[in-house]
Amino acid sequence: MNPLIPNRSGFSRGFFWFITIFLGLTLLYNLAVSTRVERENITLSELSQAVQEGKVERLAIKGNTIEGAFKDNRNFRTYKEADTSIAEYGITPDKVSIDVENPDKGSLLPTLLTVILPFLLLGGFIWFMFRSAQGANMRAMSFGKSTARLVNPASNRITFADVAGLAEPKFELSEVVEFLKSPEKFRALGAEIPKGVLLIGPPGTGKTLLAKAVAGEAGVPFFSISASEFVEMFVGVGAARVRDLFQKAKRNAPAILFIDELDAIGRMRGSGLGGSHDEREQTLNQILVEMDGFETDSRVIVMAATNRPDVLDSALLRPGRFDRRVVIDLPDKNERADILRIHTVKKPLASNVDLQKVAASSAGFSGADLKNMANEAAILTARAGRKQITTKDLTEAVEKVMMGPERRSRVLSEQEKVITATHELGHAIVGHMLEHCDPVHKISIISRGTALGYTWSLPSEDRRLITRDKFNDELAQMLGGRAAEKLILNQYSTGAQNDLGQATKIARDMVRLYGMSERIGPVALGGREEMVFLGRELGEHTHYSERVAAIVDEEVRALIEAAQARALVVLRKHRTALARLTTRLLKEEVLDGGALDEVLKHKKPKK
Repeated sequence: MNPLIPNRSGFSRGFFWFITIFLGLTLLYNLAVSTRVERENITLSELSQAVQEGKVERLAIKGNTIEGAFKDNRNFRTYKEADTSIAEYGITPDKVSIDVENPDKGSLLPTLLTVILPFLLLGGFIWFMFRSAQGANMRAMSFGKSTARLVNPASNRITFADVAGLAEPKFELSEVVEFLKSPEKFRALGAEIPKGVLLIGPPGTGKTLLAKAVAGEAGVPFFSISASEFVEMFVGVGAARVRDLFQKAKRNAPAILFIDELDAIGRMRGSGLGGSHDEREQTLNQILVEMDGFETDSRVIVMAATNRPDVLDSALLRPGRFDRRVVIDLPDKNERADILRIHTVKKPLASNVDLQKVAASSAGFSGADLKNMANEAAILTARAGRKQITTKDLTEAVEKVMMGPERRSRVLSEQEKVITATHELGHAIVGHMLEHCDPVHKISIISRGTALGYTWSLPSEDRRLITRDKFNDELAQMLGGRAAEKLILNQYSTGAQNDLGQATKIARDMVRLYGMSERIGPVALGGREEMVFLGRELGEHTHYSERVAAIVDEEVRALIEAAQARALVVLRKHRTALARLTTRLLKEEVLDGGALDEVLKHKKPKK
């Protein structure tokens, strides 16, 4: 807690107890007043007659109120006129005992409640307002302060050994670590270390973790902040926070300053509607000046992460600022196995678990996905009441992360089950028979996520390039479910909606981006300009004529129709096997790839 900022929570608790005590005293006073003796109201004439008859034992006069008691222990009350003596009614001390109370005599508690308490309440209100205003002033003074979090490498040290894979990025960043440890070796040769390092890669690939590892290896302070924390509704606040952040880093130099999601403030200038007074552009301008302006500190290295390098301003990427770019891709099979080993160190694995096979089944997973998968496997094991995580738990976790949890409570009608089984086996048989499709691992009609069923194919190897033949075979496999519905059931269902969407996108990319159309030729037609305030689709501009656009549509249609025709040819040839497998899938609900080998008598050769 900052000692300059008042502890308003403690003051609020004290004020609350003060009000509680006051209400308690008031309640006790009211109870004391309300517990008076019940008295009978009589007239003054009745009192005079009773006194004359000797029935009254005592009287007490309180101003204009007369209270007393009869000799039979009944209490009474009556009233007299002001400035009138009771002797005029024949009530004298020789006939009854009379007690006259002093009108100036009063209780201390009512005096406190009526006189002192209002002043106390007014003083408490003024004090509360003063403390609140003082706290607001302190917050206003710190409005331009950065909210960067300082990670002390001594207490929370992360090194390159804690980051699996990423051999090339580690090698690139090792130069930064070496400069922070011994800068004199570089300066003696006139070498200058890059002032900014930009980490580029898909979400979850370990960009932030790698930046922390650089700070841990170098043993220097690590300032971490999100780019969105600079932007406020008031112009100039973001720039002030940037200045404060760089001043903190310089005071702790040598240090690493890490900005996550740089594209939040680093977008290309001039594309918005705010002009030069846009808060985001003001913040970006200040970052540019701090990184390579009049006053720079070479001992402060700025690292940033983004998954959208295409939208960054060119001034950020020029030499002298973020002049070193480190690309972090999705991990390959061996790197996924290493990542799984790190995330399962504290998890009890069964002795027969092969993480290399599990890594092969998780193609396309990022480091964050693998961590989530290992955690899901541990949860599944705990729910089953077992002590060790098995291969089945890990495989189930891969499916859960990839396609969502099983939804066995979703009850399908018999007709829907037949359509789903036919559809999924259409995918499986076409994918199993075509050469360039990935091997089929599993077919299921148990709902997962939004899908009623699924066909799971696993690649035999990690790929960086895809050929035209593989695209054509994948298109045929995607349309195999729709072709099976037409062949067996002689109708189409809505189950092919997602297949058609993915197939159309692949076919359009083949024609527009990859030059795989004979009619269009080796021309890329995928130019796109995004308008910030209109979104992607509304801001897309085509750079070709309507005639070429019509040819593109024709080529896309031709590719999809040819793929469906190929799928129909394969399914007609293996119609008997399709019927047998459909009956078996409806009974067992889940089939593995070995069932296709058994029925089709065909095994895809390993590449």
